[in-house]
Amino acid sequence: MNTAELLVQCLENEGVQYIFGLPGEENLHVLEALKHSSIKFITTRHEQGAAFMADVYGRLTGKAGVCLSTLGPGATNLMTGVADANLDGAPLVAITGQVGTDRMHIESHQYLDLVAMFAPVTKWNKQIVRPSITPEVVRKAFKRSQSEKPGAVHIDLPENIAAMPVEGKPLRKDNSEKTYASFASIRAAAAAICQAVNPLILVGNGAIRAQASDAVTQFATLLNIPVANTFMGKGVIPYTHQLALWSVGLQQRDFITCGFDNTDLVIAIGYDLIEFSPKKWNRNGEIPIVHIGVSPAEIDSSYIPNAEVVGDISDSLYEILKLADRQGKPDPFAISLRSDIRADYEQYAHDDGFPIKPQKLIYDLRQVMGPDDIVISDVGAHKMWMARHYHCHSPNTCIISNGFAAMGIAIPGALAAKLVHPKRKVVAVTGDGGFMMNSQELETALRVGTPFVTIIFNDGGYGLIEWKQENHFGKGNSSFVHFSNPDFVKYAESMGLKGYRVESALDLIPTLKEALAQDVPAVIDCPVDYRENHRFSQKAGELSCAV
Repeated sequence: MNTAELLVQCLENEGVQYIFGLPGEENLHVLEALKHSSIKFITTRHEQGAAFMADVYGRLTGKAGVCLSTLGPGATNLMTGVADANLDGAPLVAITGQVGTDRMHIESHQYLDLVAMFAPVTKWNKQIVRPSITPEVVRKAFKRSQSEKPGAVHIDLPENIAAMPVEGKPLRKDNSEKTYASFASIRAAAAAICQAVNPLILVGNGAIRAQASDAVTQFATLLNIPVANTFMGKGVIPYTHQLALWSVGLQQRDFITCGFDNTDLVIAIGYDLIEFSPKKWNRNGEIPIVHIGVSPAEIDSSYIPNAEVVGDISDSLYEILKLADRQGKPDPFAISLRSDIRADYEQYAHDDGFPIKPQKLIYDLRQVMGPDDIVISDVGAHKMWMARHYHCHSPNTCIISNGFAAMGIAIPGALAAKLVHPKRKVVAVTGDGGFMMNSQELETALRVGTPFVTIIFNDGGYGLIEWKQENHFGKGNSSFVHFSNPDFVKYAESMGLKGYRVESALDLIPTLKEALAQDVPAVIDCPVDYRENHRFSQKAGELSCAV
């Protein structure tokens, strides 16, 4: 047995189902070992696509997604997806090939110090310098990647080490025990909640990772406290719940901003500062905060908790409920706020304008998708509208990259989502800019048999940057953001996919339904009216929070 074969045995021991990546000279021995493995290797068209697939696989399963590249340019291509997983709290293990250890001390073809390169974008990384340490390196990589807060790790395997003979076996996986919050912190949190007149819950992705959706919903319901979610916390409480105030996180003021203006206590559950900076909702640090999470609160002058409850989130919430005797009703202001938010959302239900308004497109998408179906949002102007208007019944049904906010995640992410949940409908929502960054992975999707639908918000430019430029420099004052596009329908058909073009607002729902019924990936080209960006900015600027 050589080191590469032992590595693959260790990956099998960790329960790895898929490895996403590209073949190369320096990972030949790993690929040969995978030929005889239960692990399925999925050959992608670009290493960035492979890393995004591993990223989304990790988000949806809680188990580290694995991506593989060769050295040099293959490894540098992984970096964006690896960084995205690390900042967004998705467990991922990246494995790179490397030159032999006998070549590292001299200038060598394609050689980079990959351990140094990956250090800033991973929780931990290590080069396998002796065959015998392989089981320890792999076990530590998965343990670090999957422990809270999850993230990316990196293993570098030199080609001569991969080929060396070795004796060994995978290490037994240890079972991590839950940690529980102290009684003193539970008591302090309960006291703060009981004293608050207008408390507000802010729930983030940590509650999803902790599988605390039921506990959060019961906690909010029994204590009559309204709930706002971050972009990455969608679905922790069903959006149809009477206390759900939907998503917070836009840089502009929005209805939910008024909720923060009016609250006298924010109960942050599974909230990560990277999801939505507290300086946006607590600039002067005056709002009292109760922090409830698996990890201690990050240090920020606008986020200094009055009570900090660190431990299993569900257990913490149930223990607080035993002590909290708050009998108050939700703040009438918060209830009226929900009415305003819902009215704003539903006013586009019958809009027949064309090009289609983003609000209408997203409203119709929500009508077609079932409660457990999955959308993966790319990054761009459409992401802001998806974050604001696509609402979820359950966790992990709308995946939004928001910590690193990397363009190009939607198509590879949708492929991974379809592998994890083959019976669910999956839709990649992307702009024309993001689409062209990783559209090559549609061929991968066709080849591995993962039919999903890609909707392109087509505006012929980088709409989000244009929005920012015009907000900053004045309407009509933008630069370097426009481009031309290929015929997306023909582009899809050239790969053996189904291609559709929406030509009126009435076309959208029947086109979506037909595309979702296909047994191959489908692409829908949908012209979008991004004049709505400026209208929203204007409304946000005029928004008054007067009762």
